[in-house]
Amino acid sequence: MPDLEPAQIGKQGWRISRMLTRRTWLVGASVAPLAGAVGAWSPLAVGRDAVAATMRRATAFMTDKVATRGGYVWSYLADFSRRWGEMEAWPGMIWTQAPGTPEMGQIFLDAYHATGEALYYEAAEKAGDALIAGQHESGGWNYIIDFDGEDSLRRWYETIGRNGWRLEEFQHYYGNATFDDHATVECGRFLLRLHLEKGEPRFRAAVDKTTGFILDSQYPVGGWPQRWPRTGTFENHGRPDYTGYITLNDEVAEENIGFLLLVLQQLDEERVREPLGRAMDCYKRLQQPQPSPGFALQYTPDLQPAGARTYEPRALSPHTTAAALSKMMDFYELTGDRTFLARIPEGLDWLRAVEAPAEAHRNGLNYFRYVEPGTNRFIAVHRRGSNARNGEFYSDYDMTGERAEKRIDVGRLRQRHDRLSALSPDEATAASPLQGRGPSLLPQFVVTRAVGGSDLNVTAARAREMQAAELVGALNEEGYWPQELRTTSHPYRGPGPAEPPPGFVDPGQVGDAWDTSPFTLPSGPVGISTGAYINNMSRLIGYLRETEA
Repeated sequence: MPDLEPAQIGKQGWRISRMLTRRTWLVGASVAPLAGAVGAWSPLAVGRDAVAATMRRATAFMTDKVATRGGYVWSYLADFSRRWGEMEAWPGMIWTQAPGTPEMGQIFLDAYHATGEALYYEAAEKAGDALIAGQHESGGWNYIIDFDGEDSLRRWYETIGRNGWRLEEFQHYYGNATFDDHATVECGRFLLRLHLEKGEPRFRAAVDKTTGFILDSQYPVGGWPQRWPRTGTFENHGRPDYTGYITLNDEVAEENIGFLLLVLQQLDEERVREPLGRAMDCYKRLQQPQPSPGFALQYTPDLQPAGARTYEPRALSPHTTAAALSKMMDFYELTGDRTFLARIPEGLDWLRAVEAPAEAHRNGLNYFRYVEPGTNRFIAVHRRGSNARNGEFYSDYDMTGERAEKRIDVGRLRQRHDRLSALSPDEATAASPLQGRGPSLLPQFVVTRAVGGSDLNVTAARAREMQAAELVGALNEEGYWPQELRTTSHPYRGPGPAEPPPGFVDPGQVGDAWDTSPFTLPSGPVGISTGAYINNMSRLIGYLRETEA
């Protein structure tokens, strides 16, 4: 999943919401309309009634034609012959990763707040019920809910999932729940909001199970695994199973902390206060000693940096370090405990020292992905072969031709540290929800910037954002906004060959014709996108809010 900038989630409480409930939704993604679809519409030629009618038509199409028992994947061919979440999905499946079912539920609630129309709340209810139906008995969620049953889901993992070369998290079915890609937290956050809307007990019960899942899976040291509860392990190319490691990757710890803060503030759940303290303190223990005072993506139980998927070597991560240092500044604002600030200068100095050389910078990206603990040498990851069966990833120190992949503004981080260091604990915690201060962490409107998540069909779009009048004109006769689906995948065709096909040249994003990993083409068919629907609805909701009398 890409590392993205925080999305603004409401004007009230912007600073606290940004600090504590950051969504990894893409800022600035847009939807590519069909050529000529806008027609004669102009920004001045639309009224509120036309916008509201467009929103109703688009929503009716999604709920009546697209939804599977109230839930959604990411994209669909126009004839529904194929559909995708992060990988190709089967008709009985819905997705919990963004921009999937929880995000659809959030935009339905936003539309309900903007219009008061019951159809939006009913759509949100159905999305919530779909998530409850797929909630693991432990209280969390997997990436996928399959309404055709456990056997069907296992077959998917044994076929499409197993053949996804670069998506190793789908190559084995664990039968448990995951924090990866915010799957559990986004479901819990939406259900909490849905419960608070009208006090429905079934949604509160699901939220309580989610809270229990987060508390039960927390290690004594304060961190969390990627997946829980522990089930059979999956060793890949001789690498041990990593899903039980303490995980910072994909914001596992920070998202769990944000959710527990939300539960504390909105539900007055005091049982989460001590686990919150342990989780924050864990960050101090995960920062490594000199000469490499950075952070890793994941850690062994004895708090040593660990590898994970076969393309994730044992390494420190500059972008994870930047995020962790930022979180420790947040923790000072929550607690007033200056020990969270103590080692931040070391981490910032380390980041400055391991910046990629200037010749490797591109488009503002200035850091490599991996740095070796202790030596501070850069680590490169390569692969050979052509599919999940005959291929493998490997790492070395050969940085020839490697380009920076991450953007970090160390100067901005240092400025924030210096500003916070000048504040007394009382000043720093003036808006701390941990201490019962500050605005609500749950704004009236959640999706106020464009979403993308891991959906390459949305994040790869480069069209400009359309205005309200254009969006009204771009909705097609069927009732959806056409989206060019440039990202696709090879259909499953059985286990891959034991050797690469003759003449095979690795294109990078996908391997041979047996690799079911998604890949992006220069062009693709027009289809239906949940990300497009969410983004366009958000813009129309914004228009209604801006034009209120």
